Amino acid sequence: MNIIEIKDAIEKVIVARGMFFVDISVSPDNDVTLTVEKEEGCISLDDCTDLSALFETAFDREKEDYSLTVTSAGLDQPFKVLRQYTKALGSKVEVSLKGGRKLVATLESADEKGIGIRYTSMEKPEGGKKKVPVEKVENYGFDQVNAVRPYVEFE
Repeated sequence: MNIIEIKDAIEKVIVARGMFFVDISVSPDNDVTLTVEKEEGCISLDDCTDLSALFETAFDREKEDYSLTVTSAGLDQPFKVLRQYTKALGSKVEVSLKGGRKLVATLESADEKGIGIRYTSMEKPEGGKKKVPVEKVENYGFDQVNAVRPYVEFE
């Protein structure tokens, strides 16, 4: 069992249900993990159960000895595919840049080259004594970014 077989067998149904693959992994012991996301909204337990049943119909357990885990991309997990970035446009994200800098920003743009973010930084104006908020808009290539993940605020 390989990733291409899995993707080919169930991708049309996943797309028809408004979902997309984030990751597919198959261990040497045939432990299959499918990570999916919805174009809009969140993955539900029913979505995972339905996807598991679909997988079971596509692959015969008698021929392929495997275990299956179907999961959604977690809020603590970094984005892996461009569709996750585009889904998150306009929302707050935590950006970890190479060199150690971390920012909480609004994701303004994303394409295959990189991301654009907007955030507020406290800076001392030239000749001033007190820091003031300054809005910044910056673009980073994916070669400058370690990880981008959803930012969750607890109120």
